[in-house]
Amino acid sequence: MTKKSNLSLRFTRVWEKHCLKTVVATLLLWCAQSAQATTDTYKTQATASIQQQTVKATGVIIDNTGEPLIGVSVKVQGTNTGTITDLDGKFSIDTPKGAILEFSFIGYKTVTTEVTGKELHITMQEDSKQLDEVVVVGYGSQKKVNVTGSVSMVNADVLESRPVQNVSQALQGVIPGLNMSVGSSGGTLDGELNVNIRGAGTISDGSSSSPLVLIDGIEGDMNTVNPNDIESVSVLKDAASSSIYGARAAFGVILITTKSGKSGKTRVNYSGNVRFSDAIQLPDMVDSYTFAQYFNRASTNGGESPTFDEKALQNILDFQNGKFTDPSTPEYYGLEAGPDGKWKSYAGSFANTDWFKEFYKSWTPSTEHNLSISGGTEKLTYMISGSFLNQNGLIKHGEDNFNRYTMNAKISAKPAEWITLNYTSKWTREDYDRPTYMTGAFFHNIARRWPTCAPMDPNGHYMPNMEIIQLEEGGVQTSQKNWYTNQLQAIFEPVKDWRIVVEGSMRTYTRKQHWAVLPIYGYDVNNKSYLLSWNGGAAGYSEVQDEREDEDYFSGNIYSDYAKTIGDHYFKVMGGFNAELFRPSGMTGFGTDLISSNVPSLGLTQDNQKANAWARERAIAGFFGRVNYNYKERYMLEANLRYDGSSRFVGDKRWGLFPSFSAGWNIAREDFFRPLAGIIGTLKLRGSWGQLGNNNTDKANAWYPFYQNMITGSANSGWLIDGKKQNTAQLPGIVNSLMTWETIESWDLGLDFGLLNNRLTGSVGYYNRYTYDMIGPAPILPPVLGALPPQVNNCDMKSYGWELELSWRDRISEFDYSARFVLSDGKRKILKYPNPTNSLSSDVYYNGQILGDIWGYKTVGIAQTQEEMNAHLANGGTPNWGTNWGAGDIMYANLDGKEGVNNGSNTLEDHGDLTIIGNSTPRYNFGLTLTGAWKGFDFSVFLQGVMKRDYWLDGPYFWGANGGLWQSTAFKEHMDYWRPEGDPLGANTNAYYPKPYFNTDKNQKVQSGYLQNAAYCRLKNAQIGYTLPKTWTRKAAMESVRVYVSGDNLLTFSGISGVFDPELLGSDWGDGKLYPLQRTISIGLNVNF
Repeated sequence: MTKKSNLSLRFTRVWEKHCLKTVVATLLLWCAQSAQATTDTYKTQATASIQQQTVKATGVIIDNTGEPLIGVSVKVQGTNTGTITDLDGKFSIDTPKGAILEFSFIGYKTVTTEVTGKELHITMQEDSKQLDEVVVVGYGSQKKVNVTGSVSMVNADVLESRPVQNVSQALQGVIPGLNMSVGSSGGTLDGELNVNIRGAGTISDGSSSSPLVLIDGIEGDMNTVNPNDIESVSVLKDAASSSIYGARAAFGVILITTKSGKSGKTRVNYSGNVRFSDAIQLPDMVDSYTFAQYFNRASTNGGESPTFDEKALQNILDFQNGKFTDPSTPEYYGLEAGPDGKWKSYAGSFANTDWFKEFYKSWTPSTEHNLSISGGTEKLTYMISGSFLNQNGLIKHGEDNFNRYTMNAKISAKPAEWITLNYTSKWTREDYDRPTYMTGAFFHNIARRWPTCAPMDPNGHYMPNMEIIQLEEGGVQTSQKNWYTNQLQAIFEPVKDWRIVVEGSMRTYTRKQHWAVLPIYGYDVNNKSYLLSWNGGAAGYSEVQDEREDEDYFSGNIYSDYAKTIGDHYFKVMGGFNAELFRPSGMTGFGTDLISSNVPSLGLTQDNQKANAWARERAIAGFFGRVNYNYKERYMLEANLRYDGSSRFVGDKRWGLFPSFSAGWNIAREDFFRPLAGIIGTLKLRGSWGQLGNNNTDKANAWYPFYQNMITGSANSGWLIDGKKQNTAQLPGIVNSLMTWETIESWDLGLDFGLLNNRLTGSVGYYNRYTYDMIGPAPILPPVLGALPPQVNNCDMKSYGWELELSWRDRISEFDYSARFVLSDGKRKILKYPNPTNSLSSDVYYNGQILGDIWGYKTVGIAQTQEEMNAHLANGGTPNWGTNWGAGDIMYANLDGKEGVNNGSNTLEDHGDLTIIGNSTPRYNFGLTLTGAWKGFDFSVFLQGVMKRDYWLDGPYFWGANGGLWQSTAFKEHMDYWRPEGDPLGANTNAYYPKPYFNTDKNQKVQSGYLQNAAYCRLKNAQIGYTLPKTWTRKAAMESVRVYVSGDNLLTFSGISGVFDPELLGSDWGDGKLYPLQRTISIGLNVNF
């Protein structure tokens, strides 16, 4: 039972080598003829002396093998007059005598020559810069053609083109296997995307499968980096590529390299933009009359009295028809006062309020500014940059704003030929202010507000219990975060090709958070104020909580590498040592009953004052080495070894040895492949195997209670002496001295290729990743033990999938264009888990389970008559839940042939009528980028999405009537519910939803008919820009000026219920109850001096 047709996204590519070449050549020739026919349109005025004589320049262009080049751009330098070569590499163009012709072609060096009147014979050479493209890898870089591991890289142009809030948003959908998803905070201004490489690689309690992020070689948070400062991003995905980094790189590495200064004149760059944002997806509330009828039906279907009587229904209609005109009178909204003289929020009111419009702005502005200065000499280069981002939120009431400041400086000095000194300093600060009440409860409560309720009383005050007072007067939560990083690097080169690198770095992180809950006031019918209760406290309740967290991080690296070429053989060896120390600490203060709300300080609280402080320390160290060999860049071998130690383990488990190996074969470099060299430049088969240890954890002591901890305190003491609670101590936990590393073992097989002179490049790969010895539940021991047993290494899991990356770039006359497509898929399977009964309970796993599988019942349909339901029930279809089944209710399928519909023993062997109805894992993650540039104009389009995903939605956002009267809601989507003949809203027997109930969820069990298709395709960004002609900008001493308009999250195509954003589903308070994502229009300017 599907309300909307499923989104079906299919990408097919049929490619035959000779056919493709013919098609491309024909298109280019046609474009050339079109350009030639309209050449007068593109000509510009030349100088008078050249205009005196015009000649026809002809010629042929070949490559270094003598093959003609098709589609080479031929342009008269300094003008817009141009053409392209035909199928035989020939061209013909009218040009002033003595003019300079410029020949350019993707993958070749640009050639210029003077027109002499003779036929020209031009030989173009391949661009070695493209052939020698390097990628950043562990402790160094390698030519891309020689990389044997699974490594993807994107350059600055991919990241700079979008005015995003942080780096993770810019990387979403651009690298295959790098998965980004919206976090638990939704679209809040300080929200960050969850990041993993090839899926979450562990299920251990507290364990983290987040990748290691290194910023210029220093561990850090990618979202603290200004996207405009980034030079490149490399993602190391397999163990062979990541193993050099050891313990924290078990699930991949993201290497971010920021821009450095270059010798030459001083360069100044400014970029800025103004943004206007609104919410992508907000539910559509129904009008108050429809709402009242829906709630009445949900009440009476369960045998209860209507929520709204006939008088209330008539008042609602009268209000909508304009009968009440004066909002300063109680009659306008039908407000009633209680015996205490206070307005009642719900009883009798008949307003028509859209609470989502009441709480969210229709749009909000933001600004961003970036400035950088760079330059230097051969001996000293520098790069200094700064940025400021001011972003305003969508919440209409109270403060909701975010500011980020960054300052970066990089200096490189070469005091002697054999030594280079590099210094890097980075500072980032984030300030976020928001209402204290803007928590999960707020987003939960918006939907529960009835449209019949009035936002204000007749005296112009906000009504109590409607969230607005809490947002505006209930206090502010302020958060301030600072990151300050310093790094010093010395590179010694005592002899040619031998480097010794010494690095030391320090990072300081501080977080200060202030949380104030202030007294709030309502107003009675006589306009007198009175205290309201909220946040679980009594009327007038107030509290202050201050938190401070600090972390000092120190790291040191010393390593050396030596490269040697002997004939056609290339060797490189590298070895080194790495050590890292983490020292986090924190403290929390809490108090209630403020003396004054004007100064919400912890020092002014009078009751329940508490303080707590903590400090931790952990360290890792490792020895590492790598050996590289290649023969003519045809055969490549690499071996890595890492000997890691972690303070999180004890005894002989503290150190682990983790090897990896990889190999590559560039088939295109073989002699037998030479006839195809003009078509296929790279065809590299690569494979790798490796192991890594994982000691990452998100919790302080989740895995490693390696010291006995005796907790003391009086809070829960039941002993009183002299009227005071006495301190007690808990029994210490048991230490597991056998606790050891999770071991990650991965196998990779891939193919990299470059065709048609590298206009078409790409890679495809398959991987298997095994996670052994995951930390699982403790064995069940007799209670006489007196303490909880420790966790043990007792779980295994397999992750497997594939990745595809394709890029095409070319030029047709003066039009440059490119396309880039990435696609990846992955699944995870439990190989071992201690679940002897194979229970299907959601808090355990079972052997053979595919993670994300959704167990549910099969939906037969909605019974249209009582007779149809009776027949279904009589045929074994009676569920073991619910009663009074009738017309408008769900009919569940009996799959096991036994009497009744149930889940059996809820085990894998006896699951009754449950079956696997879908899988919630996002499958076939894709990204498509299209770009073009012509005569100063440029455009780009970026699409991102998921081709396959099932999702079970629950709660009132999906069902409407759910969880009782006070938890339910009514959106327009919910109005497609089953209604019989004679219903006030009209009959609807061909409905999507069954008939609603307040007092039962019998129709809302997990089932196939309401499983959602959460696949989507989103237009993440579309941008158009224009670069002003240099003849204009240079008069103002500017090198270049570009203006642009950009839009983010513009369109979404999805089969999911219209209430939901497919990227914003789960929440602790119910599906969909999160801060919405934003649609943004930006107007920007880039200026280079």
